[in-house]
Amino acid sequence: MALSKPSFLLHLKSLTKPFHRPHFPPPFLSFRLLSFASPEEAAAERRSRKRRLRMEPPLNSLRHQQQQQRVPQSPNSKQNPNAPKLPETVSVLTGNRLNLHNRILTLIRENDLDEAALYTRHSVYSNCRPTIFTCNAVMAALLRQSRYADLLSLHRFITQAGIAGNIVTHNLLLTAYCECKKTDIALEHYKQLINDAPFNPSPTTYRILVRGHVDNNKVERAIELKDEMLSKGFAADLIVYSYLMNGCAKDKNAGKIFELYDELKLKLGGDVTDGIVVGGLMKGYFLKGLEEKAMELYVEATRDNSRIKLGDIAYNYILDALCKNGKFEEALRLFDRMKEEHNPPRRLTVNLGSYNVMANGYCTEGRFNEAVEVFMSMGEKRCSPDIVSFNNLIEQLCIHGLLPDAEELCGRMNEKGVTPDEVSYGLLMDTCFKENRPDDAASYFRKMVDEKLRPNLAVYNRLVDGLVKVGKVDEAKSFFDLMVKKLKMDYASYEFMFKALCDAGKLDEVLKMVGDMLDDGSVDLNEDMQEIIKDGLRKEGREEELGKLIEQKEREKEEAKRREAEEAEKAKASARAAVASLLPSKLFGNKDDEKESTTSSRSATDNASANEVQAGRGDATAEAPVESGSANAMTTEAVVGGSPTGNADNRIVGEPE
Repeated sequence: MALSKPSFLLHLKSLTKPFHRPHFPPPFLSFRLLSFASPEEAAAERRSRKRRLRMEPPLNSLRHQQQQQRVPQSPNSKQNPNAPKLPETVSVLTGNRLNLHNRILTLIRENDLDEAALYTRHSVYSNCRPTIFTCNAVMAALLRQSRYADLLSLHRFITQAGIAGNIVTHNLLLTAYCECKKTDIALEHYKQLINDAPFNPSPTTYRILVRGHVDNNKVERAIELKDEMLSKGFAADLIVYSYLMNGCAKDKNAGKIFELYDELKLKLGGDVTDGIVVGGLMKGYFLKGLEEKAMELYVEATRDNSRIKLGDIAYNYILDALCKNGKFEEALRLFDRMKEEHNPPRRLTVNLGSYNVMANGYCTEGRFNEAVEVFMSMGEKRCSPDIVSFNNLIEQLCIHGLLPDAEELCGRMNEKGVTPDEVSYGLLMDTCFKENRPDDAASYFRKMVDEKLRPNLAVYNRLVDGLVKVGKVDEAKSFFDLMVKKLKMDYASYEFMFKALCDAGKLDEVLKMVGDMLDDGSVDLNEDMQEIIKDGLRKEGREEELGKLIEQKEREKEEAKRREAEEAEKAKASARAAVASLLPSKLFGNKDDEKESTTSSRSATDNASANEVQAGRGDATAEAPVESGSANAMTTEAVVGGSPTGNADNRIVGEPE
């Protein structure tokens, strides 16, 4: 719309006016305007401001959301499905997932690990999935009780369910493999962690690997892992060096102990004030015959106001060095001091390892009753034994011929919330055979099976070997029948049982075993087995029975295959017939048969029509004479199926055009 001249002039005057910036009051005046008369008014203002913020989000968050909505997502920016999934952070542990986590922790504290693992599995498919922290808590509890198979099963389950593990998960798996003496598998898992995981290993990862190799007498490989740890930028770890020094002491390599200590001092740039390496150094001095030097180091480390700081692990290494080098009385005094200074959580000087070392020391001195007493008193210092500690003490008692004490200790496991495992029953079973108690040994093995434990093939072989040696072949055969489906029997197990039965003259059972073995097909009847069986049958003049049995089983297998093929063919035929009955014949019938049937049906129809025409002509003849030949021609065309119009569509099927 055009402006009038006066309006246009007013508009120009407004544009020519000078621009004045707004004048703000000085800051000291605004400070007075924002003050409050009393603290109560300030608190009320803060509360109202918080309420406004809860009701209305800040403007910057709204702008951020609008910018996110405006930014279009490119169609090519799709997430790689093969990329490793990142583990959840601890911030997800809230609300119902936190309640689930606390519920499972309660089950763990009640030592109901089966229910805790089952609850975790069921929660995966519910609307409240467990976090990886909950799964780690259950796996750590299973690891403490040495239930490695259950731990690996749970880890496999959560992996298939899509719950990404974190570094703690991998460390638990590495610990399980190392404690099972599967260091090769642990190294393979470590390499997979290095190559595929979206995070780096931690110093704890290397501690676990180094300790596992040291415990399995692979010190050289452990030293290589230490060098790899340093090459990846990790600082020199005192615990790793302490493991290596004690491993060298186990191998009687005193020179390597001091070489590692010098390397550690060089890495740290001075003296080592952490007492965790003192025990290893003392063992090195004892190996070199420098007992005075070792005791001087001990006095320097344990005196008041010493520059060397000692914790529970450092004390344990010193106790071990004293107990293994004839200084048990000094170890007792140090142990009493450790118990007095123990004041958790401010100062920790005693742990489960302390009681294990002292129990071994008492056993070395032949004071077994005191060993059991000290071991069972660890609850006074808030320490709880695990199954490994119990098995260690049971083994010490069994080695020294104290089977009744070992059985009593095994029965007292429930007092500490620990359940015997395969190692516990295996130790008692072996000792029962040594004490000429084969029936009790068999009962311990049967107890393993009844309690749903998993004895391995080595334990089974020791059982049947002990039973056969005392002449209990029938009982050994019953255990073979019990475990043949649960264990993967090897050739040696079959050969041993065949020889035991042949020596006992139980040839019919031997032949029955052979028949079952051939029917199963899991293990082949090799030449060594056949030779053992033939030798046993030859003594009774029944050598040919083995060949007849093998031929009979082969015929039965061939007959079974033939019957199976016939049944499969019959099933196919019946299925074909059923489908043909449901669908039109044009889809599944034979075209030649269909053509013949169509031709025959049309021929029959045409013949009937011709007969009717002839009958009609006869009637017409009887009524009136034929007047001309045209009617005959038309009748002939009708008989042969021709069309008066010359259309060939009405001819008989099969007639040439």
